[in-house]
Amino acid sequence: MKKKKKMKKKVKVTLIIVIILILLIIGGLCYYWFFYNKNDNEVKIVNKIKGYGYVLKDSKSKKYKELFNKLDKVLEKDPVDEEKYVKLISRMFLLDFYSLDEKVAKTDVGGVDFVYGDAVTDFLENSEDTVYKYVESDLYKQRKQTLPVVTDVVIDEVKKEEFTYGDKIDSDAYLVKATLKYKHDKNMGYPKTATLRFVHDGKKLSLVEAS
Repeated sequence: MKKKKKMKKKVKVTLIIVIILILLIIGGLCYYWFFYNKNDNEVKIVNKIKGYGYVLKDSKSKKYKELFNKLDKVLEKDPVDEEKYVKLISRMFLLDFYSLDEKVAKTDVGGVDFVYGDAVTDFLENSEDTVYKYVESDLYKQRKQTLPVVTDVVIDEVKKEEFTYGDKIDSDAYLVKATLKYKHDKNMGYPKTATLRFVHDGKKLSLVEAS
């Protein structure tokens, strides 16, 4: 009887040790996924343009970062050269918006910094239902989907004209026409040309229409 009791105690102790080890392993894996893996996907802001709300994330392409730095210099001057300003943000918007391969998910819509504040919600909803609709998640860097990458944007035309949006009128709004260049020319049905309209929003120029 004593031997049986001792055996039972040994089995219980062994089971407890095994359970503790399993819990430790599970805990370690959870810690890794929630902390280390989370940090890998965390986007860092490396630069900001004060007074305009433009931010540069480290996940952006080399070309976008170059344009951001140029924009920073243009906006430092007083007065700001608005034609240079609108050309740069047009290029940045199109470069970011249509480079779908750089996006983590369909909700990771590009170019939002340049959209008129009151139109952001509609812009996001429309983008997720159209251009970004079929973008698969790449949270764990395992996406095999082929998506377009814009390598450059050429400004074809810039002109001022009156534009009405909501109950406001901007007599010096900007109309911008541009051509998009894609990596290996793989636009996959996405536009090669675009027309954008920007209005004055305080000291900013904000996008109110894109086609």
